[in-house]
Amino acid sequence: MSVDHTPSAEGFRSGLITIVGRPNVGKSTLMNRLVGVKVSIVSTKAQTTRHRVSGILTDATAQFVFVDTPGFQTRHTSALNRNMNRTVTQALADVDLVLFVVEAGRFTPEDAQVRDLLPRDGKTILVINKVDTLKDKGALLPFIEQCAQGFDYAEIVPLSAERGQNVDTLLAVARGYLPVGEPMYAADDITDRSERFLAAEFLREKLFRLLGDELPYGIAVEIERFEVEGHLRRINAAVIVDKAGHKGIVIGKGGERLKRISTEARKAMEDLFDARVYLEVWVKVKSGWADDERALRSLGYD
Repeated sequence: MSVDHTPSAEGFRSGLITIVGRPNVGKSTLMNRLVGVKVSIVSTKAQTTRHRVSGILTDATAQFVFVDTPGFQTRHTSALNRNMNRTVTQALADVDLVLFVVEAGRFTPEDAQVRDLLPRDGKTILVINKVDTLKDKGALLPFIEQCAQGFDYAEIVPLSAERGQNVDTLLAVARGYLPVGEPMYAADDITDRSERFLAAEFLREKLFRLLGDELPYGIAVEIERFEVEGHLRRINAAVIVDKAGHKGIVIGKGGERLKRISTEARKAMEDLFDARVYLEVWVKVKSGWADDERALRSLGYD
């Protein structure tokens, strides 16, 4: 039996929900799980998420617009890091609900710095992620009590975004904090970002995943051509590195590493776009781009 997700007018709720936290607490994994579709890239590396990305979930009674944000940076001061922190603070303004994500069993000074940015208006839910990784399940309650000190959270929800445990509870709780109002997006929209933007993000994710510990700090992706021809996407992309020596790291011996990165990125794009993708990728050197405001703007960091 099919489920009707067409919004009903009476009592329909709609609102913006910002997801914040320090790097690597699972914000993007959580948003993808909530939306049910991968719209935000994921890796174990810090700075994977660099932009504000919205994931949209619409059912018969509500539209949730989740805003994934970069991990708040406390250790680096480049223009890129300042830009990411500005994105976080802007995303906390004029929202209906905040999900503050921490890692089960680990509340750090960096977490406390993010907590200090949160609005004290009673509309913040503390989300304790990765509860499945706790070896001592009895440690969860004391940890919840530790996290609750110093801030009046509207709710506290422990869960595992990776495994989907208790995510439905978070949705049910969040629904009650959304204001009654018309949907902001069409019922079948899943993100506010363009295919061009998502193509760059999916390629960057594969760079982060497949370069491993060799990943250069100053690496980015620029889409130089994006054309739609019916059921085909033609995409030319440049991988931007900060130093000439990084070029060989990305390309690999005989070009094999770049070929694998491109192949996996193309497959991910085809799954997301539900279309064939022709992807051509090369590597360019732009020294100092991560600390150059003009270069950041050209790469979509605004």
